[in-house]
Amino acid sequence: MAITPGRAGEAADYALCLDEARLPLNARLGQPLRLIWTGAIACTHCGRATKKSFAQGHCYPCFKRLASCDTCIMKPETCHYFAGTCREPEWAERHCFQPHVVYLANSSGLKVGITRRTQVPTRWLDQGAIQALPILEVDTRQQSGFVEMLFKEEVSDRTNWRAMLKGEVEPMDLAQERDRLLARLEGGLANLRERFGADAIRELNDTPIGLDYPVLEFPRKIVSHNFDKAAEVAGTLMGVKGQYLILDTGVINLRKFTGYEVELG
Repeated sequence: MAITPGRAGEAADYALCLDEARLPLNARLGQPLRLIWTGAIACTHCGRATKKSFAQGHCYPCFKRLASCDTCIMKPETCHYFAGTCREPEWAERHCFQPHVVYLANSSGLKVGITRRTQVPTRWLDQGAIQALPILEVDTRQQSGFVEMLFKEEVSDRTNWRAMLKGEVEPMDLAQERDRLLARLEGGLANLRERFGADAIRELNDTPIGLDYPVLEFPRKIVSHNFDKAAEVAGTLMGVKGQYLILDTGVINLRKFTGYEVELG
């Protein structure tokens, strides 16, 4: 799905990507929607047919070869570029050696996360956050991983997707949480600055932002659709949040099925 951030007080705008076309979803709220998996899966990188999707849309050879599928993408602190074993050094130089932000978000409660500066605010919309606040900027993805590890001593890096989809999330004072965490972790941040340089980890003075989603009604009970178990998913579209379609028959995480050939019924 493609997401366009909404203006202040407005819901994000969602579109379902169908080959070269895009189907606007906000205008489809309250209407029937039917998706049918044809049984085909194609690697989103090389295009070859595959029986199983790895790392959200890759065939197994690409999964094993691409730097974007390496474990250090999920755990940036394990970056092995300087050891000379990076799968694609040129790719890493374009994607990992650029500014990243460490942020606080409220998706199902307080969480910490990292993203490239260029992915703000898309990353927060992908997670279904209702609030977000960048708190630190660092020079590289590896550094963001070390900072995130430090913050994980005090706050989770996970989202309870069921609570997020039920809309059971209370607003919180993210600026207050930022100040509290920076004070508690002052020593650890000082150690990282000593390691990487005083200017490598910079405090930000951003203002928290609110994020809204096109939802007519949140589900009271979460029932998950899965193309691997049932090729057809149908129901009345009640909302879109994160990468989930919310139907009156259940919810489906479309990102999980990247690379699947799906027809609109």
